[in-house]
Amino acid sequence: MDESETPEQTAEHIRAAGSASFGSEVHGDTTTDRWAAGNGGQAYGFETLAIHAGQDPDPATGAVVVPIYQTSTYVQTEVGVHQGYEYSRSGNPTRTALETCLAALEGGRTGLAFASGLAAEDCLLRTVTGPGRHVIVPDDAYGGTYRLFARVLQRWGVEHTPVPLGDLDAVRAAVRPETSLIWCETPTNPLLGVADIAGLASIADGAGARLVVDNTFASPYLQQPLALGADVVVHSTTKYLGGHSDVVGGALVTTDPALGEELAFNQNAMGGVPGAFDSWLVLRGAKTLGVRMDRHCANAARVVDLLGASAAVSAVLYPGLPGHPGHEIAAKQMSQYGGMVSFRLRGGEAAALEVCRRTQVFTLGESLGGVESLIEHPGRMTHASVAGSQLEVPSDLVRLSVGIETVDDLLADLEQALAAVARS
Repeated sequence: MDESETPEQTAEHIRAAGSASFGSEVHGDTTTDRWAAGNGGQAYGFETLAIHAGQDPDPATGAVVVPIYQTSTYVQTEVGVHQGYEYSRSGNPTRTALETCLAALEGGRTGLAFASGLAAEDCLLRTVTGPGRHVIVPDDAYGGTYRLFARVLQRWGVEHTPVPLGDLDAVRAAVRPETSLIWCETPTNPLLGVADIAGLASIADGAGARLVVDNTFASPYLQQPLALGADVVVHSTTKYLGGHSDVVGGALVTTDPALGEELAFNQNAMGGVPGAFDSWLVLRGAKTLGVRMDRHCANAARVVDLLGASAAVSAVLYPGLPGHPGHEIAAKQMSQYGGMVSFRLRGGEAAALEVCRRTQVFTLGESLGGVESLIEHPGRMTHASVAGSQLEVPSDLVRLSVGIETVDDLLADLEQALAAVARS
């Protein structure tokens, strides 16, 4: 793709390139993938798509696993004549396989992979917003997302309003004539709030705005925002999609062909793309997403039961609990309730820090969604950037990313940590 191209010229360039090595265009497009298209009109199941979409055997060697195309450039048989790839910032066959798979898993048309979740967010926001525009954001958004709005985009002239997205009337009241976007996380990070995706989509549509859903916490296995009316889904593929805490990445998926072309143009123009090996790692992780999420959810449910019975815990935040304010919505739009659990300690911040210090199977660390269980103190770690703002999190809050270890070991670990806090 030429640096001087317009989005329309880029789209035409992509179409002219034709099919690439794994049966899709140089960005992930499910319209040209035989697995995403289904079998004689019958859609394939989620796990089948995770293993096969965008991942036909290598036509050169017959390899059943997508190769790592660790190259920056590609041969041209004549000037301007190539096999769909010319430079790996613009397109790489390993990345194309990942993008096609991600689009299929979310039920979208176009998938785009990025070097991080925030790189994906930045590309999206610079595509669909601009100076003088307004965005509605969750009042408990991920700290990195809020920092992007408050410290970067605000200087560019994009205003934002934090709103409790679980309250649709509050969202309607926050809409302005210049509102171009509603940014949704559900469940939210770290308070596990739940928003009604279909309800938000209706509000966005009525306002002439777009709805973006960060589906990182739920994953496409548990929740399908595009089917509920969202315009774009964003992921930190670092988390559940990668699943092994060994890669950093992000993704965007949309069903809108025109928006997909704009995003693909900006992906290339801005250059925040993943390398071939990182793309391969996320693709490898996505293959087992379904079976991993089943275990994450089952283990989390047991952990929630333990926390609810502990005298040291004042509140458990988990959408699967009948008393959770968003439980009924979560039950409608999620197939299970996820592997993320937050809880508050009766002993305040000191007790929260002590629990984090005392666990042995739960590793003290940021991030989430890997096979290993993690524990963290959001106020001092992942959400330190929102301290002093409307999004500041409670100091007595602990967040768990419940992994897929033997559940009895996880329960024993938390039990000893909570017992020690109760004695102190």
